[in-house]
Amino acid sequence: MRLLSRIFCAILLINFYSQSLAQAPKKPDAAELKQALNKLEVLGSVMYLAAHPDDENTRLIAYMANEKKLRTAYLAMTRGDGGQNLIGNDIREYLGIIRTQELLAARRTDGGEQYFTRANDFGFSKDPDETFNIWDRDDVLADVIWNIRRFRPDVIITRFDTARGREGMHGHHTASAILAQEAFTKAADPSVFPEQLQYVKTWQPKGLYWNTYNFGGSFTSEHSNEQGYFEMDLGAYNELLGLSYDEISALSRSNHKSQGFGSTGRRGELKEYLMHWNGELPKGDIFANIDQSWSRVKGGAEIGQMIAKANDDFDMEKPSAIVSQLIQIKKKIESIDDEYWKEL
Repeated sequence: MRLLSRIFCAILLINFYSQSLAQAPKKPDAAELKQALNKLEVLGSVMYLAAHPDDENTRLIAYMANEKKLRTAYLAMTRGDGGQNLIGNDIREYLGIIRTQELLAARRTDGGEQYFTRANDFGFSKDPDETFNIWDRDDVLADVIWNIRRFRPDVIITRFDTARGREGMHGHHTASAILAQEAFTKAADPSVFPEQLQYVKTWQPKGLYWNTYNFGGSFTSEHSNEQGYFEMDLGAYNELLGLSYDEISALSRSNHKSQGFGSTGRRGELKEYLMHWNGELPKGDIFANIDQSWSRVKGGAEIGQMIAKANDDFDMEKPSAIVSQLIQIKKKIESIDDEYWKEL
């Protein structure tokens, strides 16, 4: 109930600051509160997976978290301590601390959640075999499976593919995709890392996809008619947030200051491309075969109706009017048997 708790706190802060005579910090935005209520109605989830800080597709994360209203995570294999530092002299572990904070700031901006494995960013690697030898493949695989089991994504999307031998390809990138493919099925196997199961349950995501590239439009022309190819337009504008998803993405990537990142967001059509790798093959939309409503939870249908009613009753000029409804929703969620859904 983390999202519901944040809504409660925001409403209380709005009331407090609106009545305070002292100079107050910026009040929570009622539009952002409405956005949080919208997200509370959706129980779908997606995990983006890559190797380093700044590998993530912030446009896709922003779109999934705010347009699709999904619980959205980025799982980075490393903390980026093998990279460069354009803002100071700190390197290695100290740089890893800096880049960890940059990633956390990026997620606060684009609406995602951030997770890591224990993998060490030891610098450029020529191939995934070298990477696995240094990382200790089994340990990092255990971390990937642990994160899948505790986050329970409906869909996993990788930034990189598993092809070997490409000129200039980073072994960490390829390794992250290989681990994603392996973990996709093994996270559901109780014989794999059974020691984790005293804390989490096995989990089988519905689909695994590669967020492929479209350099020069070649991917579109070569693969657009293939089964398992999905095209997404991320160019929507979020009226509540007052930004397009590319603008949110630009703000998110600008947090990677040690890497000199930053861009100007734009509006209008913005295509992304996904290739189906494993799991159920949906039609039209990668979430078409997934129930994202509260009905997916035993005893959750009534909760979904209560949240929808509170959302409909929400008044941006008087947010506190729905507090009593939120209290009843909180009590109802606390009665659910599955602890996972209680903690959302």
